[in-house]
Amino acid sequence: MKTDRLLSLDVFRGITVAAMILVNNPGNWGAVYPPLLHAHWNGCTPTDLIFPFFLFIVGMSIHFAYESKRIDGFSKKIISKIIKRTLIIFGLGLFMAWFPNFTLERLSHLRIPGVLQRISLVFFFCSILYFKTNWLAQIRIAAFLLVGYFLMMRLLPVPGVGPANLEPETNLGAWLDRLLLNGHLWAQSKTWDPEGILSTIPAVATGIIGMLVGQLFSKLEGQELRTAWLFFLGCVCLVSGWGWGLFFPINKALWTSSYVLYTAGIAIQFFACCYWLVDVLKFKKWATPFMYYGTNAMFVFVASGLLAKTMFKIKVGEGAEETSLWSFLYKNVYASWLNPKDASLAFAVTLILFFLLILRQMYKRKIFVKV
Repeated sequence: MKTDRLLSLDVFRGITVAAMILVNNPGNWGAVYPPLLHAHWNGCTPTDLIFPFFLFIVGMSIHFAYESKRIDGFSKKIISKIIKRTLIIFGLGLFMAWFPNFTLERLSHLRIPGVLQRISLVFFFCSILYFKTNWLAQIRIAAFLLVGYFLMMRLLPVPGVGPANLEPETNLGAWLDRLLLNGHLWAQSKTWDPEGILSTIPAVATGIIGMLVGQLFSKLEGQELRTAWLFFLGCVCLVSGWGWGLFFPINKALWTSSYVLYTAGIAIQFFACCYWLVDVLKFKKWATPFMYYGTNAMFVFVASGLLAKTMFKIKVGEGAEETSLWSFLYKNVYASWLNPKDASLAFAVTLILFFLLILRQMYKRKIFVKV
């Protein structure tokens, strides 16, 4: 761990991954408070902010990780590291999709898109852009991606369907997913994927915005000036995204251009708050648990997903009473004395605290799992 590490970025990352565990692991999906659910289609709930926050942080982290190496140029060593990290993260995503039933039958319809897969692709393209272009070119590329995606989704007719539209199963992105990944899409829909091919284009723009914010942060001198610029830029992006949403609805599943700007604006302001509190005012005690999460984010991301699948796989009871370990614990430890929504929330919070104990020990022993 470097002594000059930007603690607020670790805290931001930690809050994001802890929120991911909270929304991904309710005790009962039938009893969840609305803010902890994704918007049904158009719109944006607090839950819809988590994934773009991850990609924004990926962009910022690229800058802080590679800033000193940029002078040496785009060497073979750098290229190999970027490719290796991309393949590892993508592979982890496929492994989590295959786990725990490692059968050829399951592999034959394994979901190929996914959260880690998209993170890996955004990391790859943004890393290449960081070394091969300057900040002005990156702004132009991000604008091109967002405008180009908007025009494709709004103007290009959908083969076999008709005019351009933004409905779940009949939009251009869904058609492309079925054409190239039929049988390997999101199990809940089978006909389209929220991490599909076409929507990865604007997702790259989310990462680019993170890189640009990181570069601006490094160039500005003075904590007050940095904070003021962050809040200002966050406001500009947020309002721009909201305005664009009047013509191209804010939609996570489609990762619309308006969604990119709207969520990036909130991410910038959220980071500004963390920076002001942690790095400027030195209020660090409240952030300690999130430091544990933020410095081992990839580990807890994967571990929490594997634990959930394992608990659903393990069966408790016999005959008609047989149920998963997950459901058994929810019903007997939480739902037996709490109302359904509170029980569901308490279950997820328990998982956060469980991993917090593990991450605290890892932090104290200086164990940081990197890929």
